[in-house]
Amino acid sequence: MKTINFLLAVTLLYTVAGCSEKSPPAYTVIRLPAPTSDLATSPRLSGGAGDELIISWLQPGGVNGAPAALRYARYADNAWGEEATVVQGKNLFVNWADLPSVVPLGKGRLVAHWLVMSGAHAHAYDIALAESHDAGRSWSSASTPHDDGTDTEHGFVSIYPADGAAGLLWLDGRKTVNEVGADPVANGMSLRSSTQLVDELVCDCCQTDVAIAASGPIAVYRDRSVNEIRDIYVTRSIDGYWQSGVPVAHDNWQIDGCPVNGPSIAADNEHVAVAWFTATIEPLVQLAVSTDSGKSFAAPIEIARGETLGRVGVEMLPNGDVAVSWLASVEPGIFAVRAQRLSTDGSSGPVRLVAYASALSVPQMARRGSQLIFAWTQSSADSTSIETAVVDVAAL
Repeated sequence: MKTINFLLAVTLLYTVAGCSEKSPPAYTVIRLPAPTSDLATSPRLSGGAGDELIISWLQPGGVNGAPAALRYARYADNAWGEEATVVQGKNLFVNWADLPSVVPLGKGRLVAHWLVMSGAHAHAYDIALAESHDAGRSWSSASTPHDDGTDTEHGFVSIYPADGAAGLLWLDGRKTVNEVGADPVANGMSLRSSTQLVDELVCDCCQTDVAIAASGPIAVYRDRSVNEIRDIYVTRSIDGYWQSGVPVAHDNWQIDGCPVNGPSIAADNEHVAVAWFTATIEPLVQLAVSTDSGKSFAAPIEIARGETLGRVGVEMLPNGDVAVSWLASVEPGIFAVRAQRLSTDGSSGPVRLVAYASALSVPQMARRGSQLIFAWTQSSADSTSIETAVVDVAAL
């Protein structure tokens, strides 16, 4: 049996030989040298106008009390550029699931967010924001999108372009300071934007995601009912106002606690795809597709069942197909990033192995032109690192 040390030591390269001129390109995973140093964690891929793509990550502080840092690099010419730093400080909150970001909004404008510890509570943290209008050469002073002043959790942020500005959605824990018995609406997590309360009760620590469709921004998140049903909901921003969330599908997953497993959304004009994890009977990754800008979704398609941890990603491909990625358990202690292509005719391609990853990783997938770029966290006994790779879309 292969050991995890052997698996991590081998350079990942999988090739499927073609048999004729009409055969698709050989499937090859090309490892990209990441721009990070040792101990890097929490990678996030953020796309912008055109083919802009940025990877951001956290560089935790050392045992000697060195400050943690939010860093980033751009993808261009099939490689990552030089790393740059947005902020560093001893109060940065480092978490494997609640990922910071550096988002390109076009014309040299970048918006970054990170989390800062607040108050005496171990899990209390605020959202910090900064902007750059000169492609990262300088940054504004930090600000926060919320003003409740409570020592509670604020995070799982999604940043998106909104009428020339930066729109935000986040999970807001201001009500969790209440002591009002068993009423989850009165003391539970909520979903908020900069201008409104979007949903008064949502799952506590699942990632949110936003895509831009023909009708405007569309967001997905894990809802929470008073009966502890935690299904995936979608909300659409119409004329700048987020509509009431509705379920993408009726999984009816009842779970008394947060699975730390958010959905992913991608859009191309009217076509919208949402991927998510559920575990009503057994672990399951599903995909649902809309052809009317998220007003309605077709019945879910099963992507993976059984040995899956979820942590999904989804991307629209050039011909209307969809790519889905997820984290799977291969054998005890060994986890793999996998991906699959789903065609518009209902057929599916082979399940592809992208890489082996840490269990404490939220793998990232982004499409730029004819490439799919992946990023994930890898770990060993005494350190963590970020790994990245690229796959030809046509070969998926």
